[in-house]
Amino acid sequence: MASEVLINVGPAETRVALVEHERLDEIFIERMIQASNGAAAGRHGHRLFGNIMLGRVQRVLPGMQAAFVDLGLEKAGFLAAREARCLSDLPSFMDQPCITKCVKEGDAVVVQVIKDPIGDKGARLSANVTIPGRLVVLVPNQSGVALSRRIEEEAERKRLTDIVTEITESDPRAAAGAGYIVRTAALSATKDDIASDIARLGDEWRAIQARRQMAKVPATIYHDLDPVERTMRDGVDDDTTRILIDDAAAMAQAREYAARAMPEALDKIQLFNGPGELFELYNVEAEIEALLGPRTRLPSGGWITFETTEALTSVDVNSGSYTEATGLEQTSLKTNLEAAAEIGRQLRLRGIGGLIVIDFIHLSEPENIAQVLTVLAESTAKDRTPTQILPMSEFGLVEMTRKRVREPLSKLLSEKCEPCRGHGRVKTVMTVAAELLRRVAREAKTRPGAKLVAYAAPEVVRWIEAQGDELGAVMRGRVPAGLRFEARAQFERAEFDVGADR
Repeated sequence: MASEVLINVGPAETRVALVEHERLDEIFIERMIQASNGAAAGRHGHRLFGNIMLGRVQRVLPGMQAAFVDLGLEKAGFLAAREARCLSDLPSFMDQPCITKCVKEGDAVVVQVIKDPIGDKGARLSANVTIPGRLVVLVPNQSGVALSRRIEEEAERKRLTDIVTEITESDPRAAAGAGYIVRTAALSATKDDIASDIARLGDEWRAIQARRQMAKVPATIYHDLDPVERTMRDGVDDDTTRILIDDAAAMAQAREYAARAMPEALDKIQLFNGPGELFELYNVEAEIEALLGPRTRLPSGGWITFETTEALTSVDVNSGSYTEATGLEQTSLKTNLEAAAEIGRQLRLRGIGGLIVIDFIHLSEPENIAQVLTVLAESTAKDRTPTQILPMSEFGLVEMTRKRVREPLSKLLSEKCEPCRGHGRVKTVMTVAAELLRRVAREAKTRPGAKLVAYAAPEVVRWIEAQGDELGAVMRGRVPAGLRFEARAQFERAEFDVGADR
């Protein structure tokens, strides 16, 4: 399936859009500036997910079968017993051990962030660390070879298992005693390519072990790749026809990674210099804006409504004014099929995780119900995040789960509206600041050599000024002639303007 990758590098955030057949299929936003609430961030403000850290066990709670680990962040990380199993001496065939058999208070432990801090909860941790490569994932604390669930053909599974087993048994650079998970990208790779990936991961693991010996608790001993390199590693495959990047330094970084790990992708990387803005292609900016609303239109005229609470996300399917001439069952079936095909895409775009309950329009015929469930399964099958779907209940409800690994897009970009007592949402100060800084960078391109002034609401200006020298240095690189911010008391939070400073 032909796809394109669009990478927009702004002063405050990097945004990655995966487009299939000229339609937005996934969106990732990673901010490089500190959240106003002090939310934890990794290297240069990037996310913590995937980082390997040396922490100290703060509390062990047998009643919860979990431990809290001090990582030097605002909140301690959460380590469940099932994620701490590799720290115990119990044989692998035994059931999940008690947390007290894995860790005790005061222990220094190497853990990996498997879920970023969300809301008032700290990071979720695992002691069974993994190091992803382009073709395989290294699992240092367990042996054997596993394969991606997307690799379905038995002949391919056996071929890849045999190749990886042979390499790990004969190559001295492979990590001793480690296991490997073969990624789908390995399907089109040669044995030499896989061997090179395994060797690089072995070198990385030995470097991590060396840093662990030298580090003082708490410390980060491995940073996952930054957004550009991570997109090359995880978001580019044989179906990718083009990678457009609107920043020269980021393009050079992508080309450097490709030359090292995936030379076949070098010719696909292009610098976007206009005309217009990168995310105006395929209407990506408008799609992001639409994702902040609860409703998504369907081709026939119906719609889907998403409502998220603390416990779950409800998805309501409505046919609107659409009617099928052949009767109510066919009207319901057509709307439900459109909704089922769209729900998987919307869950990916909105970053919705946890328990999801879908209220489809009532269907009477079992074969029609089966058809809707099949389409729903197909729409979620391409999701990199694990999902599970239960059969439809007698009330027409379908329960499913999607692993929650990051903040939903709506929470990243907006917050509850206090004046309307939580019944609406408004863009956060950080979201508005990021939009303003993108506008400044755009104006600087169209007015080379001009000194600029940015007008914004006082709270937005205060937030930008509070970021200090790091953001200031970035903006001086974007606007070398000079830039100043001026607060306008009459501006609403989302209002801003940029012009020449006279």
